Amino acid sequence: EEARLLCEILDMDVEAAKKKAAFAAVDEFVQSGMKIGVGSGSTVVYAVERLKQKKDQGELKDLVCVPTSFQSTILLMQAGLTTGEPTQYPELDVAIDGADEVDMKMNCIKGGGACQLQEKIVAACAKKFVVIADYRKEAKTLGEKWKKGVPIEVVPMAYKLLCLRCEKLGGKPVLRMAKNKAGPVVTDNGNFVIDCDFGLIEDPSSLNTKLQLIPGVVEVGLFCGMAVKAFFGQKDGSVTTRVAS
Repeated sequence: EEARLLCEILDMDVEAAKKKAAFAAVDEFVQSGMKIGVGSGSTVVYAVERLKQKKDQGELKDLVCVPTSFQSTILLMQAGLTTGEPTQYPELDVAIDGADEVDMKMNCIKGGGACQLQEKIVAACAKKFVVIADYRKEAKTLGEKWKKGVPIEVVPMAYKLLCLRCEKLGGKPVLRMAKNKAGPVVTDNGNFVIDCDFGLIEDPSSLNTKLQLIPGVVEVGLFCGMAVKAFFGQKDGSVTTRVAS
């Protein structure tokens, strides 16, 4: 019972931290008339909540939101926010998204929710890419806290090839399996995801390049040199930030 209560308190801490980070990022970066990228995952839920609040209060007008997944499309539609596609809006003012881990140089691991392809496209469309996360995602080096590995989206027929190549690069690849479906996770684009543990990643940019060159790889969940600022909600209710140097 005590353990369950502790877990519930921790969950409340984490959710409060996510909300603080998301609200701070929206307040700082989003203005009326903007075209914004809206990421995927549990922290982005709070960013959408804040966008809706500010729109309903008349503080934000004429926004267009470009989602990065089926999940964020539904969130935005439920919030009554106008949505668009990257094909319509290839240039965005800002993209706001979560991350699984952020290092001191603002490199990120993303793709825990298997949306890294659309997330990277939308982040690349944006003049500024901003990360929102809770205190558990803040690290010195990638792989320090996030132990599930780098998510790599791959064409199904190439997943075995990718696993072999990952092993040659010193990684431990695992085909991500679905929770409420028999067999593997299938992305919004009909591909598989390999989670590959490379331990501590001292040079994420170099690893990203090596993985991208493997035939059949669609996208790698390493976002290097993309984020301009990260907001981390802390346990004590404060928000700390990291800026790209």
